[in-house]
Amino acid sequence: MVCHYLVKGRVQGVGFRWFVQREASEIGLRGWVRNTDEGHVEVVAAGEPEDLAELSQSLKKGSRGSRVDAVIEHELAESEGANLGKFDIEGAW
Repeated sequence: MVCHYLVKGRVQGVGFRWFVQREASEIGLRGWVRNTDEGHVEVVAAGEPEDLAELSQSLKKGSRGSRVDAVIEHELAESEGANLGKFDIEGAW
């Protein structure tokens, strides 16, 4: 299963991408996380449905110092996950 998440709130400049990367890696998901130009965080993750549900709960809870106002979630076609590797942070130095 492959899902796309858009996390809105105070999620940039507070270590949120590193939080997501750590959570997703511990769960064993493949995919990526990155900031958007609009001030949100975007996540694409692939794995078992129960693992994605666990990630979704973590996204809604957020990291220390963050404030999550909304998590918009969409299921993607399985083909979207074909080229996903280990869970990574895109655009990080």
